[in-house]
Amino acid sequence: MTMAKTAALLTLASAAVWGQENVGELKPEPALPFAMTTVTTFKLPWRIAFLPDGRMLITEKPGPVWLVTQQGEKIQVENTPAVWWQGQNGMHGVFLSPHYAADHSIYLTYCEPGDYGGGLALARAKLVITSTSAKLENFEVLWRQMPKGKGGQEGAQVAFSPDGQFLFLSVGDRQRMTPAQDPNQPVGKILRLTLDGKPAPGNPNFGKTGASTIPLIDPPRDTEAAKTAKVVSTYTFPGPNLTPAETWAMGVRTPYGLAFSPTGELWEVEHGPRGGDELNLIEKGKNYGWPLVSYGKNYDGVPIPSPDTRPDLAKPVLYWVPVIAPGNLMFYHGTQTFPQWNGNGFISGLETKSLNRIIFDGHGGAKAAERWEVGHRIRDVEEAPDGSLWMLEDANPGALIHVTPRVSASR
Repeated sequence: MTMAKTAALLTLASAAVWGQENVGELKPEPALPFAMTTVTTFKLPWRIAFLPDGRMLITEKPGPVWLVTQQGEKIQVENTPAVWWQGQNGMHGVFLSPHYAADHSIYLTYCEPGDYGGGLALARAKLVITSTSAKLENFEVLWRQMPKGKGGQEGAQVAFSPDGQFLFLSVGDRQRMTPAQDPNQPVGKILRLTLDGKPAPGNPNFGKTGASTIPLIDPPRDTEAAKTAKVVSTYTFPGPNLTPAETWAMGVRTPYGLAFSPTGELWEVEHGPRGGDELNLIEKGKNYGWPLVSYGKNYDGVPIPSPDTRPDLAKPVLYWVPVIAPGNLMFYHGTQTFPQWNGNGFISGLETKSLNRIIFDGHGGAKAAERWEVGHRIRDVEEAPDGSLWMLEDANPGALIHVTPRVSASR
């Protein structure tokens, strides 16, 4: 047998062995292999972005963005945008430009106020820091979700392509459900954009435009209600509807985690309804099924068809029943602080108050390793330049927690 055929068979075997597993019943480890130190607190913190010097940018859902030292000293960043803060909506992500060393640009995702609620927005600005201040200059909104409206589950996560040329933006279903399957509506999608927020060449429908007028419905509570939901009005785009040209993949629900693995695979984690959180390998043009299928149930208890009934839709690689309520997904790249975890993924758990380690095989396969109960609803976990981990607690006040190797007691 040739080496190429052997490699292909190993790839298929790995994906087959590691895929389609319910890891919701995974038991927590009896002890933590790391120490946790609370450094400071915030009001409903959401995301961390590390600067090259080890300082952090931290977002709070009500709106502020902070420049924070590893000792907990804070400076509020000036000139941040107004946000619609309600329920799951508000200020969400902060991300360094892939060319930050040259342009000092950052990207923000947030719920921009508007008629009847708000809409997800992606913006870029230059970060200017002095010894006593931090502010945004040349602020520009690159992409807006239209129409705006009510509903949470915005997603709002950004992942830059490994070559630094494109960005992927996760857009949740805003609790509107059925539009996640409508190619003309910018909800329930993974978008692939240029760094300037335009549709990226190579997208499945690059160059195409969608319907100029789309129906609007009030957010239903579950799939059964969505089947009979009445159109309350319509929305007409003021210019071309670029949603089809922007879309890379569709049919996602609450995509709070989006990240590239060290081998260049794009992975996403999302909340299911009543059960059925998912870890998905995101691939060009695929449909991930929401709200047509799920491993969870509607909140009113009505079953949803299983993904096993729809071979035409992409299945999750891992799923959780019961849920962990993932807050984010990141990949660890350190070789000194926690070298045993180099290349592994970490998913924060809100419902289970846990940190979850995931092993990826680089060929579309993943398996759960450990679940550590940390006693906090973890919204975000990120890696510092020194290889230590930092976590944000989803609470008010919510802790900023430093995670370091546990030092063994001397004998």
